[in-house]
Amino acid sequence: MDVSKSSTPKTGFAGLVENWHSDLLAGFLVFLIALPLCLGIAMASGFPPMAGIISAIIGGLVVSRISGSFVTINGPAAGLIVVIVDAVQSLGQGDAMAGYRYTLAAIVIASILQVLMGVFKAGKLSAFFPSSVVHGMLAAIGIIIMAKQFHTLLGVKPAAQSLFGTIAEIPRSIMDMNPEVSIIGLLGLGLLIIWSLLKNPLLKMIPAPLLVVLLGLALGQYFDLDHIHKYLFLPDAEILPHHEFTIGPAFLVAVPENFMAGFYFPDFSKIASYEFWLAVVAICLVGSLESLLSAAAVDKLDAYKRDSNLNRDLAAVGAGNILSGLIGGLPMIAEIVRSSANVNNGAKTGWSNFFHGAFLLIFVALFPRLIHEIPLSSLAALLVFTGFRLASPKEFAKTLEVGIDNFVIFVVTILSVLATDLLIGVAIGIAVKLLMHFARGLKPGNLFSMAYEVKQTDADTYRIQVSGAAVFSNIISLKSLLADFPKAKNVYFDLSEAELIDHTVMEFIHHFTEEHNQAGGHCEIVGLDMHHAYSNHYLASRRKRT
Repeated sequence: MDVSKSSTPKTGFAGLVENWHSDLLAGFLVFLIALPLCLGIAMASGFPPMAGIISAIIGGLVVSRISGSFVTINGPAAGLIVVIVDAVQSLGQGDAMAGYRYTLAAIVIASILQVLMGVFKAGKLSAFFPSSVVHGMLAAIGIIIMAKQFHTLLGVKPAAQSLFGTIAEIPRSIMDMNPEVSIIGLLGLGLLIIWSLLKNPLLKMIPAPLLVVLLGLALGQYFDLDHIHKYLFLPDAEILPHHEFTIGPAFLVAVPENFMAGFYFPDFSKIASYEFWLAVVAICLVGSLESLLSAAAVDKLDAYKRDSNLNRDLAAVGAGNILSGLIGGLPMIAEIVRSSANVNNGAKTGWSNFFHGAFLLIFVALFPRLIHEIPLSSLAALLVFTGFRLASPKEFAKTLEVGIDNFVIFVVTILSVLATDLLIGVAIGIAVKLLMHFARGLKPGNLFSMAYEVKQTDADTYRIQVSGAAVFSNIISLKSLLADFPKAKNVYFDLSEAELIDHTVMEFIHHFTEEHNQAGGHCEIVGLDMHHAYSNHYLASRRKRT
């Protein structure tokens, strides 16, 4: 949709008066999507279900009023599940409640660092992470979520403690699955798959997560999950190894009847330990990186093409996370799926984020009993589907299409994250990427410094000539230059003297070119005919022919 600048929505209270009707509707529809996701993400993270709701309420009511973005929705995200559950396990050492409270303390400290990063304009540091490594990290997170939540979907608790052990136990869980619980989860998963394939715009307006929860509520009542009882499944089928199963409230979401009983407070007694600071760094880095990437992606969806202030947004999310950690909530980010739904449902300002938080607060305060009736397998179905989207075959194909070098880094990052942990896995992916660049001729002096010259050939024309190597590790200076570059001008990127250009830089320059042209300027990339591309893809890495 092309929208003129003159019709750009107002902000603040003027924006509320002008757009309350569209933002209220969008906020309500996002609330319907957010409720089950917040519950599922919290439980998958080893936190009480209410922790996800607390995070989203603060993200809506508080962060929406101070953030630097326009249509993003803030709340807990699947990408942080792995980091949080690792922190709970390492800090709690078998005591889930103690691990939860120690992790809350780590969230508070990590969030203070997030605020400082925003204040000191560290938002651009997200550029230091190569695209293939970020995509590999997200795909690994997707695999981990699927591996762990598939057991819950089937109503089985795996005995394995390690990730690879959990994956290896999937066939056993299929054999031992609780049939009625599995029916709820598998039907929910099937519904999500069908909904993702639908083309009908009217049906697509109905949030699939809401349908999964409603289906789960109905089947939960039919199977009487409120009461512990045994049942026989297909008693006349002789080929089944056993027919008797137990079912009951343990398969439902556990929430306190009183909303105020859902608050917990952090325990800072492990602040001097190595494990605590490892959790702090992981929460801060992964949360900040995901939030910055998501906020930048949402800007591209915005019908009014407004640019978020990413540093202010990072500081606002950090402030929200401090408050969330102090009262028992998960850390939040600018969340891409809910933000996309927000835009698609007509949101115009940050008030839709506010309304989504307000609806969540009203619902959990007035209807906690209804939340308790949601089967865990329904939420597991949502998470398995989310994990699959992060690690879908399409992601692998898309990465391979850019080039085999890009694909190798992607796969190495996935395997490293699965074999170690998130931070070490990402570090290994970056190290392999750098080794590949050095093998292609990157000089150590060029590692963190990009050589470029800006020439103004006339009043309206600029030529940016890049020489040496242009790679992910030295892109920050170019990003800083282009962030404040004059709009509606003629810009030529001359890459004829660049010895090496990697995928991350190619992707950034192409995105800048598209945005500059959409804003009324003219931008071109020249000088690539002297380079050898490592694949036929237009974003492939390139090296100058000798």
